[in-house]
Amino acid sequence: MRRIFSSKIAIALSLLLFIFSVGVFGYRIMSDYSWTDAFYMTVITITTVGYGTIRDLSPSEKLFTSLLILSSITIGGYAISVITEYLLSKNNIGNFKRKKVQQKIDTLKDHVIVCGYGRNGKQAVHKLEAYNKEYVVIEMNEDIIAREQEEGRFFIEGNAVEDEILLKAGLKKASTLICALPSDADNLFVVLSARQLNSDLKIISRATEETSFKKLKLAGADNVILPDKIGGDHMANLVVTPDLVEFLDNLSVSGNADSINVEQIPFEKVCPNGVELAIAALDVRKKTGCSIIGYKTPEGDYIVNPEPSLVVRKDSKLILIGRPEQIESLKNLYDV
Repeated sequence: MRRIFSSKIAIALSLLLFIFSVGVFGYRIMSDYSWTDAFYMTVITITTVGYGTIRDLSPSEKLFTSLLILSSITIGGYAISVITEYLLSKNNIGNFKRKKVQQKIDTLKDHVIVCGYGRNGKQAVHKLEAYNKEYVVIEMNEDIIAREQEEGRFFIEGNAVEDEILLKAGLKKASTLICALPSDADNLFVVLSARQLNSDLKIISRATEETSFKKLKLAGADNVILPDKIGGDHMANLVVTPDLVEFLDNLSVSGNADSINVEQIPFEKVCPNGVELAIAALDVRKKTGCSIIGYKTPEGDYIVNPEPSLVVRKDSKLILIGRPEQIESLKNLYDV
């Protein structure tokens, strides 16, 4: 946005300089004025202050002066409008928008903070939007912030490595932090700072180098993702087990109701009265058509294809698979 205004201001100033030069050289050549008199005539003509001329003007000089006045009024008006728009957007409107966004961010709770709006950060935001999860993005690029805020997204301008910026994004009340900065060193610094500021925060960080994996874990990251490694493994799997990989690729866990195939449900949704029941007693498949393929224990362990006799405990989660219409039925039944 600043670049756009800067280019407009440059054009406006160039036009002012051009019309002033035309006036000076025009009076110098046409009326044979001295440089001082030509400068004086140009100033009083462009500014339309109403002072008298040095001598009576000939018809051609009157025509030139009239055209100079009309041109200078048009160009001057354009220049004033551009400069005024820039000052208002930078000082008043810009500050008002930032304050309004900050007030909304201050009301958020259990939201996600995304550091960096590059390729990985943007993908994370789209996934969060698919699940209607509230989030705040920390980004340094002003042009990106101006464009994305027009779409209604919450952005904080600044460097995520600064504690003040993290706090402005609501780190104390956030549930999760996603570090998607391009530099492993910056991600490491953010993880260290965030863990100190909020010990209960779930932190997910990307890493470029495998050597950064252990460092980020030691710094306090709960999960560390290596995008390049995942991409390489995926391509190799397409060679080794192509049919299996293509089947898994066709399973969608986000988006609209016409595409979701996998969903997770917390204990409080399947057992709203708080009573722990066995999977067989829940009878989810008969009610929705979805099959339970996984179970996450309260301790964080995963059980694949759990037995019907397994008791669903508090603070646990069920992972289910089904056709899109079955998933939709599941979400409607359990208000997911």
